[in-house]
Amino acid sequence: MTARTTPPFRADHVGSFLRPPYLLEAREKKARGDITPEQLREVEDRAITEIVKFQRDCGLQSITDGEFRRTYFHIDFLDQLGGVKTDIPVTVKKPDGTEELAPPTIRVVGKVRHAKDIQRADFEYLKRQVEVHAPGCTPKVTIPSPTMLHFRGGRGGISREAYPELDPAFYDDTARAYGDELKSLFDAGCRYVQMDDTNMAYLCDPKMREAARQRGDDPDELPHRYAQFINKVVALKPAGMTLAMHLCRGNFKSTFAAQGNYEPVAEALLAEMNLDAIFMEYDDDRSGDFRPLRFLKKGRVVVLGLVTTKFGQLEKKDDLKRRIAEAAQYAPLEQLALSPQCGFSSTVHGNNIAVEDQRRKLELVVETAREVWG
Repeated sequence: MTARTTPPFRADHVGSFLRPPYLLEAREKKARGDITPEQLREVEDRAITEIVKFQRDCGLQSITDGEFRRTYFHIDFLDQLGGVKTDIPVTVKKPDGTEELAPPTIRVVGKVRHAKDIQRADFEYLKRQVEVHAPGCTPKVTIPSPTMLHFRGGRGGISREAYPELDPAFYDDTARAYGDELKSLFDAGCRYVQMDDTNMAYLCDPKMREAARQRGDDPDELPHRYAQFINKVVALKPAGMTLAMHLCRGNFKSTFAAQGNYEPVAEALLAEMNLDAIFMEYDDDRSGDFRPLRFLKKGRVVVLGLVTTKFGQLEKKDDLKRRIAEAAQYAPLEQLALSPQCGFSSTVHGNNIAVEDQRRKLELVVETAREVWG
């Protein structure tokens, strides 16, 4: 078995990290008007330089900026697309006392377009830091999946004036906007982009499937429609860029929003989508078994999210190896890799986990991958 020299790597990760206290303090000062956006960016720069070194020291080959410039993993990006309006999410308490992030309202109010470069300046700073502090590593950019512009509101969340019919105009416009952003990143030197998608994972959950049905969508048809949607984006990505997708079941402050076996979406996800890699959460029983991996198309890689980012307790290496072996009964080991199940801080609030736990878990991923794949 061989190590991978191109992304995704045998030991990879989803992207976000706990924000350091001084960065959170600076964000509060900016919100109060005590410092300027430029001053906040200087603090973000410092924090990003530190997290680049942190990832290098953990042994990772892919390096993100920790999503340190974002409040939410999705809104901060989607809100900068032309024709899109979003509302700030609200926090609600669940019956068990835990908190959950109520999904934000995402509305398409006009023609979707790439109004400006969204991630380019952020990537250019990350790239410089990787070149200086983690030479030989690959800077990675994370962006939300385009399916969010449809799934959260369905037909009702998309302007009928702008799009009397969704197919093909809405899907083509959105794909073109994403393609323009990918080209902008590629021109800046980016070769690794990951789209974060909650919707395919939500379509595994009976309650979420019923909610989609109540909106007028067919939850059995949606995964295949989204596969075609994603493939429109893939068709526009520059040659030489790795495009991955991470499926998320909710990660706000160590909680989750969806559960269910991947079977309802497996064929669309693993056999129909033309992505280079798919990050799948498999950190507990909520995700079901590995049988859906039997649909994995040749040439694609599934990154198994076996290490939880929700809690600090460290997994056992032998258990991880056993689960990788189980997954390899349904998909070739050569087409598998290992990562944490999600980021450590999908929103600025962060998961209920210590900074040092981040390190221990990432080092475990790296050590395990090295022993399994070489």
